[in-house]
Amino acid sequence: MIGMLRSLWQYRQFIISSIRNDLVNRFTRSRLGALWIILNPLAQVAIYALVLSNVVAAKLPDIDNKYGYAIYLMAGLLGWNLFSEVLNRSLFLFIEYGNLMKKVQFPRITLPVIVAGTNLVNNALLFVAMMGIFAIVGHRFTLQIIWLVPLTIILVMFALGLGIILGLINVFVRDLGQAVPIILQILFWFTPIVYPLNIIPAAYRHLLKFNPIYHFTSAYQSIIAYGEPPNFISLLLVTLIAALMLFLSLFLFRRANGEMVDVL
Repeated sequence: MIGMLRSLWQYRQFIISSIRNDLVNRFTRSRLGALWIILNPLAQVAIYALVLSNVVAAKLPDIDNKYGYAIYLMAGLLGWNLFSEVLNRSLFLFIEYGNLMKKVQFPRITLPVIVAGTNLVNNALLFVAMMGIFAIVGHRFTLQIIWLVPLTIILVMFALGLGIILGLINVFVRDLGQAVPIILQILFWFTPIVYPLNIIPAAYRHLLKFNPIYHFTSAYQSIIAYGEPPNFISLLLVTLIAALMLFLSLFLFRRANGEMVDVL
């Protein structure tokens, strides 16, 4: 594990340049360029707000703004998009770079870090765009916004840990790559993002504590939409889960590294 961390530091310039190249190559032939990072999720927000705003807005507690539902929705999607993008990229990461891993000697643990870095930049651009929209609609932030920094780090740790594990399994069992997007769709609708928690019958709300993504998205909504700090117990819980997940993923990566390249 210490060797992995040392190699990440030694190849830091490679990681930084790879993140930059990944972003440039993604939009090099696009007229709108990086705007697509912002437009896609905002279009998603617009669709949900148009369809569900009249139904859900009345059930949102304590948001004194006529655009309250859109604010609540964007807050939850900010966390969800970061999680799903890191997970989806990590899922096919080792397959995508299989030929490179066979031909070039470099620390392979840098690949998930590059994915995390790229998606962090994407998420930061989306957050800046949302800040502009919130300013236009008159939504004010509090100092609790600082909580987004540790929360984002913890979320990336969790998504990256889970993504590495699933990416390793996907090398050996390719069906997993087809199943995960379906599972993510189900998980999205079982997480209060496009609807508030109070819509769920009280008898079933306790089941949400077994959904780790709920703890993240609800924290984003508390900080951004309500200007309140996240629930400390929930934050501590997801921090422990994220740390264990990342440690387990690095352990499995170290054990499966050689065999994985042979299969690829």
